[in-house]
Amino acid sequence: MAIQKEPGQKGFSWSNIAVGAIMNMVTTLGQPLEVIKTQMAANRSQTMLQALQTVWSRGGSLGFFQGLIPWAWIEASTKGGVLLFAASEIETASLAVGSNPAVAGLLGGMGGGIAQAYATMGFTTSMKTAEITRHKQAAAGVKPPSTWVLFAEIFRKEGLAGVNKGVNAVAIRQCTNWGSRIGFARLAESGIRNVRGKTENQPLGVLDKIAASTVGGALATWNQPIEVVRVEMQNMSKEATTSANRPAKLTVMNTLKYVYQENGIKGLYRGVTPRIALGVWQTICMVSFADYVKAWVKGAPSK
Repeated sequence: MAIQKEPGQKGFSWSNIAVGAIMNMVTTLGQPLEVIKTQMAANRSQTMLQALQTVWSRGGSLGFFQGLIPWAWIEASTKGGVLLFAASEIETASLAVGSNPAVAGLLGGMGGGIAQAYATMGFTTSMKTAEITRHKQAAAGVKPPSTWVLFAEIFRKEGLAGVNKGVNAVAIRQCTNWGSRIGFARLAESGIRNVRGKTENQPLGVLDKIAASTVGGALATWNQPIEVVRVEMQNMSKEATTSANRPAKLTVMNTLKYVYQENGIKGLYRGVTPRIALGVWQTICMVSFADYVKAWVKGAPSK
């Protein structure tokens, strides 16, 4: 489905900001997958079962929703609007100059991912990861500070750089994430159209759209090493902060080298299984369902 403007419309589709924010709030239903993925990426020696047991030990079922309020909600409501607005405008412009849907989706996703990373995701992703990893302090009998106290403490000590720790890794991740998700999803849609004998102007069914987004979300997890690097850069667990081999000042490259030296190739793909499920869910919401919502808002049929 190409991103369509209303007949006679000029300028930007500002409604996509609201649509993106709403749809990305829906994706936060996948927070348990986010917590498991982060737990495994931060603690690369743990098996899936051990990660689940650790998360459960932090508060039962509520442990799987750590970082949801307020950081995941703040992140989702802001980054969703930025992503859908930027991606839609870039995708529309690319299609207008003759790009095929897969290339247009790739460019739109890359641009939208970079925009959301630097505009909104730096501090929210950092704080969400801190919230998930820092609770190991409780096991040592130390009551962890509230999330707002932690934010204030980091900001006081390190300023904006501290609360935006790992933002470059986030930008790389989001660029490759959404470039791959939207690009692969549009490519899959084109393949489904060819199989079904439909033209670009003929709508796909809901199940076809979901199938295309499932392909896009699953294939986009090829960049899991970037996600592991991002988590490690934002990791506040006692084991991470006291490791003698961990670089004092983390960058994307020295963190990648550190993880590889400590855990090998397998370490760079820890947490990929829950991330595949999360990626599929997010892509279905932000590509397939969002296409229908955007068309509904504009009063035009899905294409």
